Amino acid sequence: MADRHLEPDTQELRARWGGFAFTPEWEAKARAEIAKYPDGRQRSAVMALLDIAQRQVGEETATQGWLPIPVMEYVARYLDMPVIRVVEVASFYTMYNLVPVGRFHVQVCRTTPCWLRGSDDILKACKAKGMKKGEVSADGLWTLTEVECMGNCASAPMFQINDDNYEDLTAESAARILDELAAGGTPKTGTQLSGRHTVETLGGPTNLTAMVDANHDYRGEW
Repeated sequence: MADRHLEPDTQELRARWGGFAFTPEWEAKARAEIAKYPDGRQRSAVMALLDIAQRQVGEETATQGWLPIPVMEYVARYLDMPVIRVVEVASFYTMYNLVPVGRFHVQVCRTTPCWLRGSDDILKACKAKGMKKGEVSADGLWTLTEVECMGNCASAPMFQINDDNYEDLTAESAARILDELAAGGTPKTGTQLSGRHTVETLGGPTNLTAMVDANHDYRGEW
């Protein structure tokens, strides 16, 4: 797992992010999220607003985005809540980046199903591209993080890059995806196996086959 810590609150950080405010486009999204909650419950939108703030930072820095302390303070003021409560949320959920990341945040699943199906090879493929865990690569493209289960056990191994999942990986397909992204391409998301659409059984269904085309009541046959 990634080490979780806040980026130090330096003068340079304040100079860069102390004046952060939502742009009109992102503020419209923030207000839409707040409007989902009853009056007096606007603080319930804190997770959505942190995500919006992180995405605006990413837009401004051409990265996947992160949450400097002044940005979290802005969200706290926006929702009229103590900043420590905002920091508690941001530091608990790993969807929020607490330190700068690269243009592509590569999160490699290391939980048992992915490990059994070759996550070590996927990690090696990432490191072969110059990635080091928890660091931004020298070219600014990559940040590598090891994470726990991301819910794609049936199509392991997998990694998530920014908002997209790539599944049924091999070292070769992982390297190809990384090369395509670095070249400005848009690699296929989801499973990387030809002939597989999502996570259906390889080779087709082997039980409950009468349910494929129509509802079938098996109770009398058991």
